[in-house]
Amino acid sequence: MPEGPPTIDPLGLGFDEFVASARREHGLTIPAATEAYKRFFREGATDLPGVVRPLVSPVTRRVTEEGDDGVITKFVTAVPSAPPVPGRCLGAPALAQLDTLAVESVLIPMVGKKGRRTFTLCVSSQVGCAMACGFCETGRMGLVRSLTPGEIVSQWWTATHTLAHPVSNIVFMGMGEPMDNLDNVLAAIAALTDHHGAGFPMSKIVVSTVGRLDGIRRLAEVVRTRPGWKRLNLALSLNAPNDCVRSELMPVNRRWGMGDLRGELLAWPRFGGAKLCFEYVLIPGVNDAPGHAAEVAAFVEPFRTPDGRRTAMVNVIPYNPRRDSPWPAPGEEQVERFVEAVAAHGTFVTRRRTKGRTLMGACGQLGDERIRRRRLVEQGA
Repeated sequence: MPEGPPTIDPLGLGFDEFVASARREHGLTIPAATEAYKRFFREGATDLPGVVRPLVSPVTRRVTEEGDDGVITKFVTAVPSAPPVPGRCLGAPALAQLDTLAVESVLIPMVGKKGRRTFTLCVSSQVGCAMACGFCETGRMGLVRSLTPGEIVSQWWTATHTLAHPVSNIVFMGMGEPMDNLDNVLAAIAALTDHHGAGFPMSKIVVSTVGRLDGIRRLAEVVRTRPGWKRLNLALSLNAPNDCVRSELMPVNRRWGMGDLRGELLAWPRFGGAKLCFEYVLIPGVNDAPGHAAEVAAFVEPFRTPDGRRTAMVNVIPYNPRRDSPWPAPGEEQVERFVEAVAAHGTFVTRRRTKGRTLMGACGQLGDERIRRRRLVEQGA
């Protein structure tokens, strides 16, 4: 017997694209397709018309840690293995032994001024990462593959409907470099913010980058020209006071230095009062000296409106040791001293409270240990 038409997966699709495909290829009426799309995204419904088959990535592991604001949850979902990216990832022999790949996401509780608890969802855009930042667990994996729009959106769907957590913010700060997978990241954001479905506010989404200038330029053009995108937030993972230190920590800086980055970010389209965020992972003995604080303040000083208001902020993140880390985590006094030193220059600075460190779910700690070990074996380490 001939096979019927393929099913359609709403994950990663905007409403218009889903309805058009459902009508053209699957014979669904507009009302039926509309109802299926809304129920899936808004209610988490899975009892949908037979041709609609959401490919939600299954949860394979879930670990929790009690924090001051509630329970931090790291959950792992499985995605199919795929051929590696030539020259930039785990070797094919090792990868072939993995039936599935692990995608790690983190739900971080936040308590607002009125005592209401919501969650920030840290999503991954890739399995592994090609950027090889020295302080990051994910970078030690190499790039295995980029996630599809559906696999990215699936992390939100799982957090919202399977784990039943009210997600109020989404940050692309998990595994991978979003600018290395920008087309799929943009498609995922479009699906997440589609008002017919999840309707997630664009202003509550942050895309973080290590500083790929080509990606920043592309994203800036999207923000300038696409209706509804002007409130998307950008964060730069700065992590160093100068090019010398940054190039040691982050190989990407050897191609795009801090001067070029600042020039490009000064042209970033700004709408409303949102500030450009510079993330600064504080590593003892590496980037935490008083002179470093002065250099960081000088770097962000030009980010002002014509009337002098500051348009940038520095977010200090205490280093979370990766596996086999050569550096310890900073002490509380070290963190506070650095924050105060930056603030003394008039810079708007905040510090991120450490959450998820013991479950390897904090900033810089996500990564598939199986892949990291096999990669080290391949390299003869």
